[in-house]
Amino acid sequence: MNTPVCDPAAPPDIVRPVADYYAGRLREHGPTPRGVDWNSTAAQEIRFEQVLRICDLRSPFTLLDYGCGYAALYDYLAARNIACRYVGYDIADDMIAAARQRHPDLPPEALTTDAAALRPCDYVVCSGLFNVRLAIDPARWEAYVLATIDRLAALALRGFAFNALTRYSDPEKRRADLHYSDPAALFDYCQRRHARNVALLHDYDLYEFTILVRK
Repeated sequence: MNTPVCDPAAPPDIVRPVADYYAGRLREHGPTPRGVDWNSTAAQEIRFEQVLRICDLRSPFTLLDYGCGYAALYDYLAARNIACRYVGYDIADDMIAAARQRHPDLPPEALTTDAAALRPCDYVVCSGLFNVRLAIDPARWEAYVLATIDRLAALALRGFAFNALTRYSDPEKRRADLHYSDPAALFDYCQRRHARNVALLHDYDLYEFTILVRK
């Protein structure tokens, strides 16, 4: 796998094991929700609904799907006739290959593993990227999360959104290879560093939260 090293938010020793993990899920389950570690289409689409709340759907916009997997979000947008120019970025070559195979209507430059090729879009959304920590030190992972949030902000012209597993999850149901973030701490980070208008969504009955940042 040719993991891009030009993205300062993605140290290779962090992202390569994660990319390998998702490549394994894709081989096992194919381009399905389970192939990106969601347990159902319904759960995946609930997450799409939350992160897309950052977007003004009344007029066309540009959208960067940061950590796009096999570009299921593109299907979600198309099925709802949401007018936008979609760009998908993922560190895993296998995911982008699957996305291109599933979406031959998208131009080649719309799906990429090249972080240097990314250009600012109206909105940037990120779903599930911060969850699978594997054996990476939690402090290093949290630094990676913050650096990635800064990267989302740099690429977003109008706003960005991301989700993360919540630290309020039931302790007995947590997995050792997953990362559970402090929603208040990430809200505070975004509000102090990136925008005055920040929303924290923690009310949609999954063990996670979504943050919307309007610039």
